[in-house]
Amino acid sequence: MNKSKWNEKNKKKNKLTSRALYNEQLIKELLGNSTELVSKQVNLEEEESVTVVFLYMNGLVSQKLVQEIILEILLIDIGEAVPILSNKTKSKEDLYHELSIIANELTEVETIIDSLINGKTVLFIDGKIAAFSIDTKGSNTDRGVEQNTTQQVVRGPKDSFTESILINVALIRKRIKDPSLWTEQMVIGTKTQTQVMIAYIHDVVNEDLIKEVRSRLKKIKVDAILESGNIEEFIQDQTYTPFPTVYNSERPDAIAAGILEGRIAIFIDGTPFVLLVPVLLINFLQTPEDYYQRSDIATLLRCLRMLAVVLSLLTPSIYIALTVFHQEMIPTRLLISLAAQREGVPFPALVEALIMEVTFELLREAGIRLPATVGSAISIVGALVLGQAAVDAGIVSAMMVIVVSITAISSFVFPSYNFAISLRMLRFGFMILAATFGFFGIFTGLLLLVMHLSSLRSFGVPYLSPFAPYNSSDQEDAIFRVPIWLRDNRPKLINQKNIRRERSWKVNHKK
Repeated sequence: MNKSKWNEKNKKKNKLTSRALYNEQLIKELLGNSTELVSKQVNLEEEESVTVVFLYMNGLVSQKLVQEIILEILLIDIGEAVPILSNKTKSKEDLYHELSIIANELTEVETIIDSLINGKTVLFIDGKIAAFSIDTKGSNTDRGVEQNTTQQVVRGPKDSFTESILINVALIRKRIKDPSLWTEQMVIGTKTQTQVMIAYIHDVVNEDLIKEVRSRLKKIKVDAILESGNIEEFIQDQTYTPFPTVYNSERPDAIAAGILEGRIAIFIDGTPFVLLVPVLLINFLQTPEDYYQRSDIATLLRCLRMLAVVLSLLTPSIYIALTVFHQEMIPTRLLISLAAQREGVPFPALVEALIMEVTFELLREAGIRLPATVGSAISIVGALVLGQAAVDAGIVSAMMVIVVSITAISSFVFPSYNFAISLRMLRFGFMILAATFGFFGIFTGLLLLVMHLSSLRSFGVPYLSPFAPYNSSDQEDAIFRVPIWLRDNRPKLINQKNIRRERSWKVNHKK
């Protein structure tokens, strides 16, 4: 609860008393008598009856913990808890003693409500102007660790993050068993009170980077944080760019590898996607599997992804430029074939390309939103039937269908969904430039694109690093990946201390 909402008048009015039943009614009224707020009353066995009231939010607590911990505090014999709930309880002094060990004492009403909505159980005891808070958080709605669905794995760990921030951090600690792996927690969102945690390796990460991440997160003033994308929009360096400057993944091995390089992971409760900063353009063309395969295989796959960038971005625009402005660059036989195909097409090349690209984008979105059992079938039927029908009807040429198909296949190669969307957006701009100025327009667009990428930063790190500015030592893990035992340093522009990697195996290997 946002403490600024509690003005002085409300603080005087909403004060705890020494009567447990009054405090119970006060909390109920402040929570609007919500139906999921459960309250139980127990009378301690003393000369003067003492009432104990404990409250919790049903669905946010573990019922097993409530029974085994809370009732064990109140009762002498937990095995007889149900039949003797009101006639064989502990004394007030014994209860205070046990609560002082496992519970936190709260005196402010707002902190008590915060405890309730965060899955804790609150106890009020007659004669005590305070409450005791016990952590009983647990929910049947929590999803266990499962195989990731958005980033498929050929070789490597198949587990993925969940919606529980504690489980996600545990998955990282399972991989990095180092005491220098530090975490910091904060709460963002005045209404949602979302837990956010950052994780980094203290003796590797750049201290200035930690300060910058803390500063940007603390500056976020919003009422709700429901997903990591909300945080990403607040902390990114530049808003008006199609390229992502914050990396996200649901794979623990990818986040752990980034932390080991000196990056900072940002965990958000309620989402399986964890953020990683800073990030470079080249990182969106790399996958954790590159380090699980041999270096020559990983290098080949990276080169294929670089080729896919060019094909996905420029294939339609190159076709438009050739057919509209630069027919002399096309071989004669191919030119005759293209002219014959386009003879009955009533639209110019740009309109033809836009029709096919927009249709394919609609099919792509339909395949994602439809149920899995019919989504793939709709995509196949739409691509085959509509494509063939469009050619037979003379709306588009057969060559245009081939061009759009090559573009679509190339766009599926990228490991990052966000990066693929960026190229999809830019593709339409290059198509318009090609239809207006030919290859001159394409080259001008590429020049502007490179200038824009050179101006981007991710938490102060140049987006095109290690190419611009050029860094020779970081080329060992850019487009080409050298064998792991030859990788000497961590990325220099990301961290400025403890750059040297430990490579004891290489020494043994040389011997």
